[in-house]
Amino acid sequence: MQADVQGLMRGELGNWLAEQTSMRDAAKKKAFDRWFIGGIALLPLVSFLWFVPLAFLFDLKLFIAGAALLGVAAWGYKPIQEAKQTIKVGINEAIARDLGIGYDPEVEPGVEFHKARSYGLVPKYDRDEFEDCWFGELASNKFNLYEAHLEERKGSGKNRRWVTVFRGAIISVPFGREFRSTTLLQRKGKHDKWFGFGSVKDVIELDGHRMQYVDQVHPAFEDVFEVFSDDQVEARVLIHPSYVEHLIALEKAFHGKSIRALFVDQHLVVVVESENMFESGSMKAEEDNRRAQETADQFAALARLIMAINQTERGKAQAIKHEPQHPGISDYAREATPRRVGGFGRKGL
Repeated sequence: MQADVQGLMRGELGNWLAEQTSMRDAAKKKAFDRWFIGGIALLPLVSFLWFVPLAFLFDLKLFIAGAALLGVAAWGYKPIQEAKQTIKVGINEAIARDLGIGYDPEVEPGVEFHKARSYGLVPKYDRDEFEDCWFGELASNKFNLYEAHLEERKGSGKNRRWVTVFRGAIISVPFGREFRSTTLLQRKGKHDKWFGFGSVKDVIELDGHRMQYVDQVHPAFEDVFEVFSDDQVEARVLIHPSYVEHLIALEKAFHGKSIRALFVDQHLVVVVESENMFESGSMKAEEDNRRAQETADQFAALARLIMAINQTERGKAQAIKHEPQHPGISDYAREATPRRVGGFGRKGL
């Protein structure tokens, strides 16, 4: 399943992007004008601070000057940021329509994120941000995907700063066969006995849930991944080599790393670290095609994973009936929120 980016570019999307040329040019001009005006306005302030004779105020002067420069830079960049967002949403919505799925640039985290956090698929953090929700059906199966950006406050005093500890995709897919266990697949070494060194732990506890290490029956992956589960037998069935191969292919398509997965509550939750994704918007029109194609390739890889976990050994789709879902309702979201929410507790699509 692949979006026809070239067809979109020859048709309605290409025509719409051509109409945005003047908008991009206006945004660039507005940004330049703001930076010029801001620079002129800052000259008296910088001159005053430079000639203040009190040496002990040097750090304060640097702070004031730096804050003023950052403020002008942000003020000037805002028109460019808004233009890029407009282009990004337009391209992503066109790709979503072509695939027959939904897209919303805003999202509230759903059940899949809370599961990922409870089972250690994402690190501890102090501040979060979520965007770019894709939802609906791929390869005739439900899915939900959005991007998370997690930050931790580090340092002290004037060295305090926000540091990104995770950026990447949170994905939820109903699993194509029934299972009762909870099984965790992750990169090897996270649960070694001595701070990342030595042999792996035999038992771990996550969110009050006791899980045992599973010896893998697929030697091709035993040096890359480790598995923990509360059902040794079922875990070996769930961690099928073809699923792992598709997970690795998905990681590659997302230009990501450290992909990990959780089989829980009849769903597969996938977390993959990456750079900022689905940023189809750019101030350079010549980049539109490449960025759109990259997004289309990522969803093609996701569709192949979804097909793999929803087929029998003979390649036929499983006849598992999943509860209908709707991206507007989540057990973890406020009822009154107008924003798109994730979660596999949704109803009524």
